[in-house]
This record gives sequence, C-alpha cells and structure tokens, in this order.
Amino acid sequence: MNFLVTGGAGFIGSHLCERLLHDGHRVWAFDDLNNFYDPQIKHRTLAAVASLGKPFAFVHGDLTDMKAVNELFFAAKFDQIIHLAARAGVRPSLEQPALYQRVNVEGTVNLLEAAHQAGVKKITIASSSSVYGVNAKVPFSERDPIFSAISPYAASKLACEALGHVYHHIYGLDVAMLRFFTVYGPRQRPDLAIHKFTRLIDAGQPIPVFGDGSAARDHTFITDILDGIIACTKREFGFEIFNLGESQTIRLDKLISLIEAALGKQAVIEWQCLQPGDVPITFADISKAQRMLGYQPQVKAEKGIPLFVDWFCKNRQ
Repeated sequence: MNFLVTGGAGFIGSHLCERLLHDGHRVWAFDDLNNFYDPQIKHRTLAAVASLGKPFAFVHGDLTDMKAVNELFFAAKFDQIIHLAARAGVRPSLEQPALYQRVNVEGTVNLLEAAHQAGVKKITIASSSSVYGVNAKVPFSERDPIFSAISPYAASKLACEALGHVYHHIYGLDVAMLRFFTVYGPRQRPDLAIHKFTRLIDAGQPIPVFGDGSAARDHTFITDILDGIIACTKREFGFEIFNLGESQTIRLDKLISLIEAALGKQAVIEWQCLQPGDVPITFADISKAQRMLGYQPQVKAEKGIPLFVDWFCKNRQ
C-alpha cells in the first residue's frame, strides 16, 4: 500500500516510516522540519530512513499551506494516511497558543479536506492523553468526559478529534484517533523528560524537577505505540478513539532512579514549583484497544529506560 505519514521526520513518525517500509509498503513522509528542536536531528533521521533502500520519499512542506498539501496529493495517490504532524508540548503551547491552533487544527482540517477530495478513505490521527486534563478518575477511559483541557496543546488535540468525527460523519472517512500516553524510546525529542534528564545527568548538570517528584506518568515505549498504530491500519472502524499507553504509571522520582541506575551516575536535582498546564497523573485504560486492536504493550519502564539510555550513550553528539 501507499502510505502518507505526516510528521515523518519526527520521533514517532520516523520509526513508523521504518516499520511500514519493513512491512513492504511504499511511504511518503511529509514534514516542515521546523526549529522546535534542531532540524539537523531530523535530517539525520531522514537519512537513516532513506538508507534502508526501500521505496521512501520525503516531501518538505507545511500543512497550513493548502497549496503545498494539494500538490502533495496531486503528486501521489495514497491508500492510507497516518497523521502525526503537530506542534507538540504542553508548556510551549502556553507561550504560542495561536501557533498551536494554526498548525494543529488548521493543518488537520487541510489534511482531512485534501484526503476527502482525493478519495482517501482511511486516516489514523495522533491525539494525546493531554485531552483528559485534570481527570479525577483513573485510569483514563475513552468514555470519560473530556471537557477539562488545561493547555492550548490539549485544546488543539480535542479540536482535531472533533474534526475527525466531522469528516467521518459527513464524508464517510474511516478515522481512528489515537490518544498517545508519553511516548519514549530511541530518537525521543530532546526536550522531553527522559531524554532531557538523561542528557543532563550524563553531563553532571542539575535536572529541573517540577513539584515534589510524586507526579506519575504512563510512559509508553515506541515499539508498543507502533504496534497500536499498525493494528489500526489493518482494520476499519468508522470512527473510534483509542488509548495507547503502557497502562502502568511510574512516579517521577522513580523514573529518575531508573535513569541513574542505567547511566551509573547520580542526579543533581533542582526542585522547582509545578508548572501551569501540568497534570498530576496520566494512566491509560487500554481495555478498548486490547479488545478491538489486539493491543498488548510489552515494554515496561524497567526495561524501556535502559534501552533508551543505551541508545543515548551510543549516539552522543
């Protein structure tokens, strides 16, 4: 099949491109290579994907540019789309809320409209556990009310979920919305906690810890996320939302201990106040994904953190 992967130069996107290529598909990656983090990292990632010698094409473009999106769909015919491109991160969205709405919401509208016009019938879209906000009930279920977003990023992802339903309802697109829970692993974005803490501890520099270390996250290893995405491409749903997480929480202080053990180095901690937009816990109820996708995450943090640290140590710049 011909797959379009938006955000294909990023952390999850590049791994997904590799998985699809290994499975025998043709893949087009669409990415604007923005400077949210060093674009050279993305160029190196794309080179690694291209080196597989598989049918892979990279298209440099911006989803908010409708002309560029239309040219993309004119140049190739896609069987399925996996939409991962977005401005990411809760804290940065507080500083640039309009940018997040423009890229995440307008960009998604442009993609859905182009898919509809081109006759693409199936699209898988990345959402986020952030849509649950400060959820009093744990673990988080797709059936929970989601009217308590506490960041512009979360609000933009809620809007994308609504748009996915609109295009399913009006045009019959088969749409799967995937709520990712704190994905990590090789190539993780350098601004995210596991990568940032590993880099700073390795360099003997202090790490900023917001709160008292009790905040808990459902950290999900990249290979488990890929399994969930691929499962979605093989089934038709109409419109469905799925949590993709490890369904196991780990406290921040425990996470730091695992990184310390894997590096063989002690962290120097700078305790700081909680940040606006942060939530005390994320915890995925994955029973729906287990039932409908056969999703069975395999990599707990005790295994995944050493795997990430090993990759980090082999790829220091």
